[in-house]
Order: sequence, then structure tokens, then C-alpha cells
Amino acid sequence: MVSVSRHYLDHNATSPLRPEARDAILGALDQVGNASSVHQEGRKARGTMDRARDAIAALCGASARDVIFTSGGTEANALALTPGMQVDGAPKPFTHLLVSSVEHVCVLEGHRFKVDCVLRINVDPSGLVSKDHLELLLQDIAETGGRALVAIQAANNETGILQPIAELAMLVHRFGGLLHCDAVQIAGKLSLDHITAGADMLALSAHKIGGPQGVGALILRSGGISIADKMFRGGGQERGARAGTENVAGISGFGAAASACLTSLMENSAAMLQLRDQAQAYLLEAAPDAVVYGSGLARLPNTLAFSVPGLTAETALMGFDLGGVALSSGSACSSGKVKKSHVLEAMGVSNDMAACALRLSFGWTSTKADLEGFRAVLDKMVRQRKTNARAA
Repeated sequence: MVSVSRHYLDHNATSPLRPEARDAILGALDQVGNASSVHQEGRKARGTMDRARDAIAALCGASARDVIFTSGGTEANALALTPGMQVDGAPKPFTHLLVSSVEHVCVLEGHRFKVDCVLRINVDPSGLVSKDHLELLLQDIAETGGRALVAIQAANNETGILQPIAELAMLVHRFGGLLHCDAVQIAGKLSLDHITAGADMLALSAHKIGGPQGVGALILRSGGISIADKMFRGGGQERGARAGTENVAGISGFGAAASACLTSLMENSAAMLQLRDQAQAYLLEAAPDAVVYGSGLARLPNTLAFSVPGLTAETALMGFDLGGVALSSGSACSSGKVKKSHVLEAMGVSNDMAACALRLSFGWTSTKADLEGFRAVLDKMVRQRKTNARAA
């Protein structure tokens, strides 16, 4: 059997482990000691965690004391999205949760509010949150004496479309609410400081930036926020916000990946943008009738989401995989199944076109060879589509 060289273009699902993260993990695994212990070994483990905490805080423009380590982005979102969130000087509870209709499923389904207290914010056909609808919802809640916790992602994991977080945060704050931002896809691709300015809380995930899987963080960027309704109890770890012995090795790898991202952010972002734009040019050259989601809008520099009419995602994914190219039909959190995209549905995309939606996403390991691998398989499948259409 002839082996096929592989081209990994699914960094939005998970990005390969960076060598800096691998070295940090191995170094931490050789340490002995619980980070909660007061002896020398425990203090050394604590120091390893503190350095990682500093690195992650630097990545997102926060204070190290406001970084809460979790098992990943899903837990970070669930930890934040609770009516048991407290803000000093404002004891009024959060009565409602507002979520954009294009949020990751872990936000749509993983929050801790009662179902009848959750409202979805409409998006326009381009995938941007409707400010008018958000304002209407906030006003209605305020007029009944309620208070809203709002969840809006910085960048969509399927389309890469960026939300205007700073503007939305100002609107939320005007009605006394808090804005939580799923920033998992932004980290390592664009400046977190700039894109998520105004957000009160952020969720991050290590494996999206070349760190290990199973580690994430909730960042409390606004002062005075605390979580009364804790998910895990039984210990004082993470300043009392999350009980359980910390994953020192994973956290160390997370911190190393964060530092590597920050150091090379501008260079990597520019490189990914060049690859994405060239991939889009190849796509439209091969299939002029293809639809690119988010074209002309601010979006992630590494993400290209598209549909080629008549080329279903299920068939295309198998074809790309057999041709040595790994990409996705959208979110990777669906047990490996190709499912209908709630994101494209919210944007008003037809079922026929949504069934053809694919996503490629570049990352820190991506090269021109990966781009050419995508182009070769795409050309082959588009030619086959035309042959099948003529035969029919």
C-alpha cells in the first residue's frame, strides 16, 4: 500500500503540542509534591503553577490572581455561567442568561441556569449578534427588576467570524449586566487584549494553542467577581473557586504554550492569514459557485468555512481524509459525527448548503505544503462532482 502524506488543517479542533509545552510537561512530571503542601516539594510545584498562571494572565491582559485553572474550555464556561455569580457592591442576583444563538454547544447546553431563564440573542445573516435584539432583551429584563449575565463568543469556532465584543460589553454594562466571553478560538491567533476588550470573564483552552488537552482557565478580568455556586467543592484550591488537586503538569504545559503564542503572535497570525487567503483563492478558482462564510467580515486569520454546492460534507470529509488532508465540518465536539450546524441555521443558511459546509483551520505547524495538499484533493473532488453531474 502506498502511504499518503498527511496535511493537518483542523487546528480549531485541536492544535499539535508545541515543543515548549512538551518540555514543560515532562519537567513537571519529574517533580514530586502537591501544590497545596507547605514543604519544599509542594512549594516547588506551587512555583511551577504560579509561573504558568503569570503566562496565561499575560496572554489575555489580566492579573494572575484572577486566573482559575479548569479541566478545559467547557468547564470554564460552565463555571462562569451560573446565577450564583457575585459582584462586590451589587448583591442583586443574576436572573437571566442571554446567549448568542451561534455559541458553542457547551455554552448553549452547559450553563447552570434554569431553562426558562435562558434567552437566545439573534444573529444577522452574516453571523453577527443583533445589537438591537440584545438591547431589547436587556431592557425587558431590567424593567422587570432582573439582571442579565450575557455570553457571547469572541470568534465563532465554525465560521471564524469575530464579534464586536467591546461594543457589546458597553451595551451589557449599561443595563447592569456582566459579559462572559468564550475566547477559546481567539487565543494564539489574534490579540486577546484587543478583541475581548470590555469582557468581564474569559474562557480559554490549552489544546487550542498547542498546549495539552484537558486543561483550561476561567479569567475574571473585572474586579470584585466571585463564584458563590462552585461546581467542585471539598478543597481550597484555585483560591477557593475550584476544589481538587491541580494538574500541575498540564498547567505547566498550558503556560509554556501561552508564552510561545504571545512571543510569536504577530508572525504566526500573518502567516496563517496568508495561507487562509490563498486557500480561499484556490477554492473559488476550482469552484466559482462556492460560498465562503464570513467573507468580507472580520474573522479569524486561520479559518476558512465554505460550502461547495453538491459536495456534501460527509462525502467530502472522507475524500479529504483518504487524500491525506484532515479538516472538519464544524465543531469537533460531536463524537466524530457530521451533524447539522446550529450556527449556519441561525444565520439562515439553507439546509442544502449547510449540508455541504466544511472548515479548514491553519495553525502554528501549517506550511505551504499543507495548502497545496488541500488544493490537490479539492481539485480532484470538484472534477468528480462535475463528472457526476454530467452523468446524471
